[in-house]
Amino acid sequence: MARDKINRRQAVKNISLSIGAIGLSGSIVANCVEDQKTNIQEDLKGNINHSACRWCYQDIPLQEFARKGKEMGLKAIDLLKPDEWKIVREAGLECSLATDTFASITDGFNDPKNHEALQKQYLTLISEASNAGIKQVIVFSGNRNGISDEEGWEQCAKGLDVLVKHAEKNNVTLIMELLNSKVDHKDYQCDLTPWGVALVDKIGSSNFKLLYDIYHMQIMEGDIIATIRKYTEYIAHYHTGGVPGRNEINRSQELNYPAIMQAVLTTGFKGYVAQEFIPTYDDKLSALQEGIMICDV
Repeated sequence: MARDKINRRQAVKNISLSIGAIGLSGSIVANCVEDQKTNIQEDLKGNINHSACRWCYQDIPLQEFARKGKEMGLKAIDLLKPDEWKIVREAGLECSLATDTFASITDGFNDPKNHEALQKQYLTLISEASNAGIKQVIVFSGNRNGISDEEGWEQCAKGLDVLVKHAEKNNVTLIMELLNSKVDHKDYQCDLTPWGVALVDKIGSSNFKLLYDIYHMQIMEGDIIATIRKYTEYIAHYHTGGVPGRNEINRSQELNYPAIMQAVLTTGFKGYVAQEFIPTYDDKLSALQEGIMICDV
């Protein structure tokens, strides 16, 4: 039986990693992965805490997505709003990263004019997350709009100060996402790992860390594995995505995700790795299953 599990797991991973090399269409690969799904959750090694970002699967009802996600080995779902938390909890999953409609990538903590409104809304969200047993809440720097790096650090630290203190009291970690300003989020300020690291150092709390988005940082700076090793203590969460295009993470793109995940494991990371690619397969859940298996090292 154990040998059957190993063979099945390896079969799925081989299918997943072959798409770029042999040019299979997404629908064909999805069908192949579907054929290998039986008891796939049992095949996972248990080293990676798998999650997935809700927005990539918005056309699938959340209750269905949570149920099927759990069957394929998800432990959590990312970027859920308060009215969605109970749905995933009833399916046996966690919310690995909380957000709400007011959270803005463009209008963030680097601009003092946003502080009052964001503080009021985030104080409530942090309390709600804590009461629901959710450990992480996402925040954003905002766009530069002419703001220097130094001023951005200063204003983010000021704007986040009251929230970080509230998070400390409520056993919640605020995590700021690193996003690329080259392709997807023009002018976003927290677009390089050293910038985010400097902000973490300035704030100086274990309840404020970074969301290292592998897709975004490959576009901005590359050197993914070395960066993960160097800054592991600053990273609380990971997102995936294929480069270029932000689609499946198989061999159709340039990143070696098994090697990256192995590097993450060697740092002793115990948090979540959330799939955040835009599926191109007809069966989006097969694309997600493929991503999970690729990252399951």
